[in-house]
Amino acid sequence: MPSSPCGPGCLDSIDTVGTRRVAARLAGVAGVLLTYPVAHVMTPRGKRELMQRGYARLLLGCLGMRLRIVDNRAAADERGVADEGGAALAPVRYGVPDRGVLVVTGHIGWTDIVALASVQPLGFVARADMLDWPLLGKLAKLMRVIPIERESLRELPGVVSAVGARLAAGERIGVFPEGTTWCGRAYGTMRPALFQAAVNTGAAVQPVRLRYLDRHGVPCTVPAFVGVDTFASSARRVLRSRGMIAEVVLEPVQQPGSDRRELARRCETAVRGVERSRHGALDDPMWIEAGHTRVQDPSVAADAPEVRRPRRLPSLRGRRSTAAAR
Repeated sequence: MPSSPCGPGCLDSIDTVGTRRVAARLAGVAGVLLTYPVAHVMTPRGKRELMQRGYARLLLGCLGMRLRIVDNRAAADERGVADEGGAALAPVRYGVPDRGVLVVTGHIGWTDIVALASVQPLGFVARADMLDWPLLGKLAKLMRVIPIERESLRELPGVVSAVGARLAAGERIGVFPEGTTWCGRAYGTMRPALFQAAVNTGAAVQPVRLRYLDRHGVPCTVPAFVGVDTFASSARRVLRSRGMIAEVVLEPVQQPGSDRRELARRCETAVRGVERSRHGALDDPMWIEAGHTRVQDPSVAADAPEVRRPRRLPSLRGRRSTAAAR
């Protein structure tokens, strides 16, 4: 299974707000999540995307974050940077209507979904237990999240098929190919399995660099959902933060080609460039660990020679995951 060494030692301490501000933010979050189902039903289908994006940005604001979008897809002299509410923000999209796009990015925490949806609404492949989370679970169901079970590798082909069907229908689907959360300064390898959905359907792939910055513009790890974190402790840390910025950088679109492994590497290069992970990527290309059982990666050809790797130490096994290994 994909694993991450990130833990409490990775988390930053930044400026915080008082108890009253936290309470006001929490009330705002509850109001947004409770009214969204009604707005979803009452809004005509043709205007639903605009409403959904507005709600996502409102929710991000209630969490105490501003949105910054950087579009690196255009020529250098036409690239746009805009904060929430800026005039240049509206035209930025992952893709055009009725054309499927696979949006791929590294995974830091549960706020990633809100930040990405603030650019343009999209569905997600996400950890199955998110559907049971308070408030966010209902929102996940309305967003038609595709659930994935970390421990059940046999369900992976079905998830890939579901993503492919949604892409073929012209939808935008966001995936986190690392397979688990990292702190934001360190990151893992993008696993190729979910990229197969783009290869099968010919859908374009949009690499996205997602970062969180503090009020001084310095990258911070406050939203990271790692180690022994619970949803409650993570939410409390986010709600107490002051002046955070969610920065979404759209890198040049990648065409799927015919090799999911090569596509995964291209997207990883587009998102990470020459930057190296602080912890180093835990990349075992041939084997996946599941509890005490080691199973061969289903993406490896059946006639490939068997290669055995040493088992990883239990202390390195991550505890947070939303996407499949391969």
